[in-house]
Amino acid sequence: MIAIIRIRGSTGIKPGIEKTLELLNLHSINHMVVYDETPSIKGMLQIAKDYLTWGEVDADTLELLLENRILLRGRKKIDDEHLKAMGFSSYRDLADAIISGKVKLNKSNDIIPVIRLNPPKGGYEAIQKQYKQGGSAGYRGKNINELIKRMIVSGVDLNGQNEN
Repeated sequence: MIAIIRIRGSTGIKPGIEKTLELLNLHSINHMVVYDETPSIKGMLQIAKDYLTWGEVDADTLELLLENRILLRGRKKIDDEHLKAMGFSSYRDLADAIISGKVKLNKSNDIIPVIRLNPPKGGYEAIQKQYKQGGSAGYRGKNINELIKRMIVSGVDLNGQNEN
C-alpha cells in the first residue's frame, strides 16, 4: 500500500496534471489517499510527481490514521461499534487488513477515501525540489511514515494553546 499526499496547490498547474490529481482524489494541499501499488497508479504518480509525495505506509502509521483522521460518511470518527460491525476487534486488525489488501479504503462505502491532514509540524522541506535532492516532492519510500506522523498531530488549537 502506498500513501500519496498532495503538497502543492493548483496555481499555474497544467491541465493534464490537474486531471491526474483529480483522478487520484487529491483536490487540496495536505490531503492524502491510500492505494494499492499498480502500474496505473505508478504512471499517475510520475505525471504529477512535482505536486505529490508518496511512499509505502506501514501498519503502525495506518493505525494512527484510523484512530485520529480517517472518517466515516457524515464526518464521524470510526468507533468501536463500527469496527465490530465491519468484523474487526481493533484499529490494528483493520490496519493489517488494509495493508494486506482485504479492505480497500477507496472502495469502502462507509469510509471517506480522502484523509485530511494538518500541515506537517516543522513544515515541508522545499516543495519544488525532489525528495532525493533535499526537497519534499516525489518518492520517499518508508520515510513517508515520518511525514504522516508529523501531519497527524495538530499544532495549535483554536484558542492559541499548544496541544502538544
